[in-house]
Amino acid sequence: MTDVVDSDELMRRIQRARACAAQEERAWRARGDELGRTDPGDPGEAGAAREAEVRRVAYEVVLRVLDEILTPGKHAAKG
Repeated sequence: MTDVVDSDELMRRIQRARACAAQEERAWRARGDELGRTDPGDPGEAGAAREAEVRRVAYEVVLRVLDEILTPGKHAAKG
């Protein structure tokens, strides 16, 4: 796949990727919230809740990276 794309098409692709990542982040946040309301003593549920949190954080990081590409400086550097 060696298609040449112009900058507008590249921006559209990045924006679509960002929208997809945002949707996934919301879905995993909702899943984690749902699992957080269940029995905390169930080890299966605890593992699933932990996995949901890890995935939510991963998509959150992807969102921050794509935001920085689309709008540089949107997230101020923490230090």
